[in-house]
Amino acid sequence: MNLLGPGDIRQLAAALGIRPTKTLGQNFVVDGNTVRRIAAAASLRPDDVALEVGPGLGSLTLALLPACSRVYAVEIDPVLAGALPATVGARAPELADRLTVVTADALRIRADELPNPAPTALVANLPYNVAVPVVLHLLAELPSLRHGLVMVQAEVADRLTAGPGSRVYGSPSVKLAWHASGRRAGAVPRTVFWPAPNVDSKLVGFTRRDPPRGAERAEVFAVVDAAFAQRRKTLRAALARWAGSARLAEEILRTAGVDPGARGEALAVEQFVAIAAAGGGE
Repeated sequence: MNLLGPGDIRQLAAALGIRPTKTLGQNFVVDGNTVRRIAAAASLRPDDVALEVGPGLGSLTLALLPACSRVYAVEIDPVLAGALPATVGARAPELADRLTVVTADALRIRADELPNPAPTALVANLPYNVAVPVVLHLLAELPSLRHGLVMVQAEVADRLTAGPGSRVYGSPSVKLAWHASGRRAGAVPRTVFWPAPNVDSKLVGFTRRDPPRGAERAEVFAVVDAAFAQRRKTLRAALARWAGSARLAEEILRTAGVDPGARGEALAVEQFVAIAAAGGGE
């Protein structure tokens, strides 16, 4: 596979008039070993359909194409989206027919905007500023996604994979746990990017699981948001507005079998489901 190196990346960017922007979170991976490692860690099967968000100039795309049946590359930048098929055609012509480029915002994309068959795996170097909402949106919108591997800011990776009781456990941790089992899958040094970011990166893997039963996702997430909006407060106080009053919050918590004096950071996703159900969720 003829992967992109640092010189190739800069030449492509110059030819397209592309200057990486912080607004779009563009930090291009320029190290072939890193993209090979990501593609291998994604554990793609030959029949997987990979969804790549923010393919940029195509570094990771080229590594993914041999590992699965198709790659849907969702790119918000029309210049990058337009150039990607030519890059793949020049460097991996025998795999070019596996690539479909979709020019869209991954935060707003809907299942019917993607071709068939539906994607089964998410593999992406995600823009730092939208990583969590993109992952959660795609898991909610695309039930066909069964597993994935994403590269995100190190602190975001720690939050996504934290368990109850951890200092960094919070809303993203619980919401990912609703959809999937998450795991840390290694660190990525700053030096493999152009331009080099000011933060470290880590890989997060996930495997879809059936959501806990008892309440709908929106109802559970409303409880989660309320609990962590004032994370230093007890649940009795933090859920007062959501429940209607502190007294009602306490009644709901006791019905759910949760200590009203506990804090949100101590609860697993199943306990948030129990609270939502006790508060009227079905």
